[in-house]
Amino acid sequence: MAPPILKLDDIFLSFGGTPLLAGANLQVEPGDRICLVGRNGSGKSTLLKIAAGMVEAQSGEVFRHPSATVRYLEQAPDFEGFDTVAAYAEAGLGPGDDPYRVTYLLSHLGLTGAEDPGTLSGGEARRAALARVLAPEPDILLLDEPTNHLDLPTIEWLEDELTRSRSALVVISHDRRFLEKVSNATVWLDRGTSRRLDRGFAHFEAWRDEVLEAEELEQHKLGKAIQREEHWLRYGVTARRKRNMRRLGELQAMRSRHRGHKGPQGTVQASASEAQESGKLVIEADKVTKSYGERAIVAPFSIRVHRGDCIGLVGPNGAGKTTLLKILTGQLAPDSGTVKLGTNLEIATLDQRREDLNPDDTLAHYLTDGRGESLIVNGEQRHVTGYMKEFLFQPEQARTPIRNLSGGERARLMLARILSRPTNLLILDEPTNDLDIETLDLLQEIVAGFAGTVILVSHDRDFLDRTVSSTIAPANPEAPDGRWIEYAGGYSDMLAQRRGAIEERRRTEKAEKATSGDGAPVEKPSEKGRGKLSYKQKFALESLPKEMEKIQSEIAKREEKMADPMLFSKDQAAFNRLASELETLRADLTRMEEEWLELEMLREELEG
Repeated sequence: MAPPILKLDDIFLSFGGTPLLAGANLQVEPGDRICLVGRNGSGKSTLLKIAAGMVEAQSGEVFRHPSATVRYLEQAPDFEGFDTVAAYAEAGLGPGDDPYRVTYLLSHLGLTGAEDPGTLSGGEARRAALARVLAPEPDILLLDEPTNHLDLPTIEWLEDELTRSRSALVVISHDRRFLEKVSNATVWLDRGTSRRLDRGFAHFEAWRDEVLEAEELEQHKLGKAIQREEHWLRYGVTARRKRNMRRLGELQAMRSRHRGHKGPQGTVQASASEAQESGKLVIEADKVTKSYGERAIVAPFSIRVHRGDCIGLVGPNGAGKTTLLKILTGQLAPDSGTVKLGTNLEIATLDQRREDLNPDDTLAHYLTDGRGESLIVNGEQRHVTGYMKEFLFQPEQARTPIRNLSGGERARLMLARILSRPTNLLILDEPTNDLDIETLDLLQEIVAGFAGTVILVSHDRDFLDRTVSSTIAPANPEAPDGRWIEYAGGYSDMLAQRRGAIEERRRTEKAEKATSGDGAPVEKPSEKGRGKLSYKQKFALESLPKEMEKIQSEIAKREEKMADPMLFSKDQAAFNRLASELETLRADLTRMEEEWLELEMLREELEG
């Protein structure tokens, strides 16, 4: 076993009241890939700051190898004093570090380095901070929520970069898929203490449940032992006084241990407040478009959203997800095309930028809108402190300013507010940011059990796979051009369908080359060519409209069946089969439309 390059032993830290850290340990050896997990507010970020030397523990030992370099990625980077992103990133380099690493990283993170730090978006700021900590290739990387505000291509690139890195890693993240790919050990911070599992995050949840079950059994045994001792004291044969005093002391110690045991933090218990049922058709968009200058954000796009649908919206940052979402919900008018919203819609929106939060507000004031000590949830009047407890806030926090909350606690507070509002259309923009694993599980259950309609924007692949029934993604994710495609199923289903489409296109191109006789691609006639279409092209031009009409009819039949709001609950297999068939038909229709358009343009060109 290699000697540790970082060791935190028996760390204690309290801000008054219950200690935040009470005997926490963390040991990092070369090659470690540790994920640090725990509930929001359990002290994960604080422990990472102690490891980085930014916070001093009240007691305990901190050892860092004298020659080891440590870099810490904080959630809110400080750009003060830097004129450009490149200058900020280069400031992280040490003597002998390669300056080219900064250029390489900024390029792969979608930045030029010339950007003004004061104008960066949340995602751009996170990318700049990543370039700064990754550039020196330190011995130890401490990363606090590195995937927040990053799009999926960047998250996948970061996974590969960390896998290849020689740095030891300690990472906090809510992204299950990310943790599974980068970790080989897990440290669980729970009730101030830490436990270590020398396996990656994929094994954490089963191990955690075993630990909690064993703890519950131990408390049960202790309770039984206390009952036996109390019975002996009351009814046992009187023995020597000295022996009685010893057993009495042991009983008092057992009672103290039993009373002092602090069980695991409870789970969030909540459900969405549902409004009056909306109409069957929630949103109908017909050939909507949107451009800014010469850049197309949404090319002609059509979709019908029915009551009960859960639709995921994915794509790189800047592809136009928020623009498309605003068009579909009527917040932004399209350049062309129409959007019709259904009847009786009550829309509730969770904003990823947390702009709805006033840091000077107290928790109670924010949840009640300043209307006293109670709020209405699902038609029932609830006291605000009782409702707060369902989201793991303590009653004494009711008067706490929001500025004192951690990022995860702020996310949980916004979730509490949005779920108290009557709604039948939930719009969730990056809802998983900063949430702990248990609260993510709750949000997944809420979305899955919500009787209304959900449209969510997310970069969390695992969350998408567990919740959505269809996924809207750019047709060309590497270079978004405004074309969007709806795929059946979650993120993994979307990737599989894309791979299938690519393979089919390759087979078609190979077949076309084979039919040309010499293996060369079939060339389109030029202006100086034969001046007429081939027989095969003429036949396709005439037959494609009829085939497209048949497919449109089949699509309409399946959409009508899927409009039944009870179909999914009655026959999930039939629903999934119809969704798969619908996606295939839509893909065939798109392919035929593109083929017919190309042939029609070629015909017009040849005919002058």
